[in-house]
Amino acid sequence: MKISVITAVYNRVATIGDALDSLRAQTWPDVEHVVIDGASTDGTLELLQARRDGISVLVSEPDKGIYDALNKGIARATGDVIGLMHSDDLYADQSVLADVAAAFDDPKVDAVYGDLDYVAQHDTSRVIRRWRSGEYSPAMLSRGWMPPHPTLYLRRYVIEQWGVFDTSYRIAADYDAVLRYFGRGGIRPAYIPRVLVKMRVGGESNRSVARILLKSKEDYATLRQNRVGGLATLVWKNVGKLGQFLP
Repeated sequence: MKISVITAVYNRVATIGDALDSLRAQTWPDVEHVVIDGASTDGTLELLQARRDGISVLVSEPDKGIYDALNKGIARATGDVIGLMHSDDLYADQSVLADVAAAFDDPKVDAVYGDLDYVAQHDTSRVIRRWRSGEYSPAMLSRGWMPPHPTLYLRRYVIEQWGVFDTSYRIAADYDAVLRYFGRGGIRPAYIPRVLVKMRVGGESNRSVARILLKSKEDYATLRQNRVGGLATLVWKNVGKLGQFLP
């Protein structure tokens, strides 16, 4: 089973090397790494070119944002299974992709996801928040549930049938995709009950009050568009995050 891992990156010279090291350390042998660089100017592209032997596909050109870049990566991916590795993220250990592949041994499984730790920018051993997904049931969508998107792996046919990221959303296109796949698509996921990914804090969706408000607006719009819920679901989605800060 070939797993395609897509990385969209722009001006992340300080962290992209860690992401590359993390992927290269994986024990699963059949991995395709597709890297879409948004024409970086800080040395990111030079670093990627210097480590080209570990990258299956490398494209560097201007894009219209992260979701546009990820869609470019999906279009170039050839794997049976597709997942993401953001340029600030790390795998929790060397066997993550092997465990993902093992879960896909069941032909009835359409998607695989796990848990995620938010970690400090400059000390990835220090955990700030813990996102524990839990087993999925369809009713959970109306209570604001979603899997940590960096831990989500999908069979190619799920994306082919239900579409790529909707770039009209600036922040919530990942949530929209989850609602399409899990809600309208009714896909059958498998949960790996352990941390798969470490994500550095300070992401795009929560770096300012304005971005938080925009994300809430977009979350509400995609909930209505996908007929999953409304204001109550949005409230539950945000209240549910409070538990991530508990020890």
